Amino acid sequence: MKCEPGCGACCVAPSISSPIPGMPEGKPAGVRCVQLDDNNLCRLFGDPSRPDVCHQFKADPDICGEGSKQAMANLIELERIT
Repeated sequence: MKCEPGCGACCVAPSISSPIPGMPEGKPAGVRCVQLDDNNLCRLFGDPSRPDVCHQFKADPDICGEGSKQAMANLIELERIT
């Protein structure tokens, strides 16, 4: 499965504990990553400074569902239970 362009759920819903350029302490859950542009695309995609956790995340129907709203809801729930 490929990411839905402009979704951005994985850049907002989960917490990220590793440093992100512009967010040296990582980011809390529900906070928009500073590297997410106005079109909800990652400015660091393909850049070696992109955190490993972001690089390793792969779109999956079980997580992303049928679109960005479902992806956001699923990721919020996964964050809540972990």
